[in-house]
Amino acid sequence: MDRLQEGLIFTNLVDFDMLYGHRNNAAGYAQALEEVDGLLAPVIEKALADDWLLLVTADHGNDPTTPDTDHNREYVPVLACGGAIRANVNLGVRESFSDIAATIARRQGVAEEYRGPGKSFYELIKKA
Repeated sequence: MDRLQEGLIFTNLVDFDMLYGHRNNAAGYAQALEEVDGLLAPVIEKALADDWLLLVTADHGNDPTTPDTDHNREYVPVLACGGAIRANVNLGVRESFSDIAATIARRQGVAEEYRGPGKSFYELIKKA
């Protein structure tokens, strides 16, 4: 983050799904959440100090405490913050996960070229 002048950083923390959710390992899931929470503070600080848009979400629900090992509880949170973002905006329940892609395309200035589905929520969250 310190070296990037513009662009996109995408990180997929697949272990939540692969190691814990699909294996019904609630204790491992909880420990991984605590580890990520501890590492997220400096990322949030950097995002708030600069003109960043930080989105934290998941690609699907996978509750490690349910009897099955499949994807479940498909509603996932979307948390947005950054120096360019207004605080305390309720995005409600979005119609599609693809709204995130549309929002990133709008933020990165390529909304005209973006041909995918989804409705951007960037106008709701950006500072004036």
